[in-house]
Amino acid sequence: MRTASIVWRNWLLALLAALSACSSPNDQPTAGAPSADQNVSIRYQARRVVLPQVPQRGRLLDRHDSVLVATRLQYLLQLPRRAPLDTLKLGELLGWDSTTVRRRIREALPYPEARGSYPVQLRLTAEELQRVRQDSAAWPTLTWSQRPRRTYTTPAGAPVLGYTYAEAQPFLRQARRTGRGRFYRLRNGGVETYYNGLLTGHRGYLHPLLDAQGRQHGSWAKDTLFQQGQDLHLTLDVKLQAYAEKLLGGRRGYLVALDPRTGEILAYVSAPIYPAATPTAPDQAGVRAELLEHENMPLLNRPAMLANPPGSVFKLINAAIALQMRAITPATAYPCDQSLVSCVHHHRPAKTLTAGLKYSCNPYFYQVMRSVIDCVPDTLAGDTVAARHANLAQWRRYARSFGLDSVLGVDVPREAPGFLPTPAYYDRARRTRGWTYRSIYSLSIGQGEINLTGLQMANMVAIVANRGWYYPPHLVRGIGSGGPLPRFLKKRHTLIDSAHFAALVPGMVAVMQRGGTADASSLADVGITVAGKTGTVENDEGDDHAAFVGFAPADNPKIAVAVYLENAGFGATAAAPCGVMVMEKYLRGYIAPKRKRWEKRIQYRARGE
Repeated sequence: MRTASIVWRNWLLALLAALSACSSPNDQPTAGAPSADQNVSIRYQARRVVLPQVPQRGRLLDRHDSVLVATRLQYLLQLPRRAPLDTLKLGELLGWDSTTVRRRIREALPYPEARGSYPVQLRLTAEELQRVRQDSAAWPTLTWSQRPRRTYTTPAGAPVLGYTYAEAQPFLRQARRTGRGRFYRLRNGGVETYYNGLLTGHRGYLHPLLDAQGRQHGSWAKDTLFQQGQDLHLTLDVKLQAYAEKLLGGRRGYLVALDPRTGEILAYVSAPIYPAATPTAPDQAGVRAELLEHENMPLLNRPAMLANPPGSVFKLINAAIALQMRAITPATAYPCDQSLVSCVHHHRPAKTLTAGLKYSCNPYFYQVMRSVIDCVPDTLAGDTVAARHANLAQWRRYARSFGLDSVLGVDVPREAPGFLPTPAYYDRARRTRGWTYRSIYSLSIGQGEINLTGLQMANMVAIVANRGWYYPPHLVRGIGSGGPLPRFLKKRHTLIDSAHFAALVPGMVAVMQRGGTADASSLADVGITVAGKTGTVENDEGDDHAAFVGFAPADNPKIAVAVYLENAGFGATAAAPCGVMVMEKYLRGYIAPKRKRWEKRIQYRARGE
């Protein structure tokens, strides 16, 4: 009796499940189906039909439509495990010398002792594969395969181009086994990750509602149209990118160049550099292992993720804010009083703001900032503590309008906000509300608690070039046949009047002229007037860091550049030449013979020779 009851119950449950499966989600017919008024008792079956067409992933192209990344057939040669291998003969087969064979095998192994126990795959060209196929009888232990993969046509632009997660899984697994895997924030897959949905596209789906005879009675959901993967037209100039990478090479630092008129990023270098295909190439496990453990952290996306004190380049912002707050005028003079703060530049007295910028006089800007912080408004007469708090809060409010102390919204997967101190921060850090300007004066020369990213540095100088406004920096200028994301077309304004930015430009031009801190980097010989500002960032743990920001031509800016080189010394001698030559390369297409010596010397240092 109990067995019969169980059978009956199971049969009933199966019947209910079958009826449920054949019903529409709401058990109601949709458009095109018989209505209840027709007294027709019909059950409908909801189907989901996948259209056969598979979308092709979109390509990445530079600003001149050169293809940088595309999905193409990749040819792989797999070497036999634990079998003796004659590298000389293999090299003859592939057209490589034996040194190249050994190097390629070494690069493919995740660690040196893995040889023989780890499957080694080598990427081949179509011609190399043809040789293997023609001589396959003599090499029975070699196997080959081909499959579509993302193919990089250039080694340049690794942190911009990025990678797809599917192809980067071996790399990500490798990273998780290292102590620095989390530090690198390896989800930073460049535009390949940021725009993954648009690049991938999607298949088409139909949602018919069928009766028992298979006839369609409308749809139970809206059909999904097939969407091909969209091409991305990047803002990068790949030739300029490759040139800038040669200048920085193996040094630690970054270079960001953008068009101040549009916010389009022309070059984006995070150094030390590495080839763009390395994170996903099946024969680069050994190279990836070296990158993950390298002391210079080449996998760190420096322009977006590393925030540093900007040094003297921040004097531009302090001067603009002081002008806005009427703490100074362009004609304000201050003595070079080294009892306040040291000044490494030997110069004449700075009798104007232009001269203060030209000589980058630290005591001058110490006094500029003091005039901002220690000013006591009439409404707070006698209350200097409240005045300092109010003035610092106002200074920070103006500085934040440059896009600082917050993310700019650049189309990279991760971006650091940087930092600007608040009055409350100093209350906690100094353990008193009665802190004085003397305890925070390092803000006047862009040091102390101020931290900016490379993207913010480049955007800052673009704002000066534009006299107070900017478009958010971005890496993609066109999606398919359309433009960039809408937010990159929205002009943003600072809280500083344009006249105050105009007052900065003569001083920046003077920086590049005789007697200025970067006069050796002038482009006057080729008719280009550069507006610039150097910075040397004190570093208690080693050599100072070198910084430079600038734009050109000064009267009609077409390129703005920010350079930061860690432990490189003076901004005038290390960072400024790099920034200026990138400007010249972009504006003229080549470097004047006069600066070829610089170019060779810089590239020599970049190679670590």
